[in-house]
Amino acid sequence: MDSATATPPPSTRLVLTRIPDSWAWMRPDLLVRLMPFAIAFAVAYAWSGGAGWLGLGPGNLTVQLVFAAVAAPTMFAAAAAVQLRLTRSRGTLLVPAGADDAWFQAAFYALNGPLEEGFFRGLVQGGIGITFVPPVGLVIATAAYVLYHRLGRWTWPETLATALVGVPLGLAFWLLPGPPSLLGVSVAHIAATCGFLGPGPYLLRKLKLV
Repeated sequence: MDSATATPPPSTRLVLTRIPDSWAWMRPDLLVRLMPFAIAFAVAYAWSGGAGWLGLGPGNLTVQLVFAAVAAPTMFAAAAAVQLRLTRSRGTLLVPAGADDAWFQAAFYALNGPLEEGFFRGLVQGGIGITFVPPVGLVIATAAYVLYHRLGRWTWPETLATALVGVPLGLAFWLLPGPPSLLGVSVAHIAATCGFLGPGPYLLRKLKLV
């Protein structure tokens, strides 16, 4: 086809969000999703007498901090790249209108990450792993983590993309030297979420990639 008559690629429609927009979905999310995660973990922790398999301790602190330092920027960049790829297929993207909303969302994801890790990695993966064998806990917890995103009306491509977080963090929780710990995987989870939502899209817009 002649270049003069070629159809240009469709542009991305950016939906700009502000703090009130973000708070409108965060407030019910705190009550309906994150609070039950926190309660379930707290009950399991109390019932088990603070069992180590839940991962609440620091584990091997040096290992956890090194993992977090390497994984956090890597997963932020990877998540932003995946979001960029999905956006070009989807044609729309929610983007914070300003740095204030980007930081506001980041603060929420800093709460979301440890609570999701506590539930899926500590309670589900750790509990099933100690009851049966660790690989069984890894598979079930990772599948549950990925598929539960469909409850939030994520598309299938977006849902399956969460495996890029669930699989490596599940492996890290199981295989990193030292006692199980949620520390490193929680930091990496926060970074990945910030790359995919909120700060990541804000950065993509600033870099004129969308």
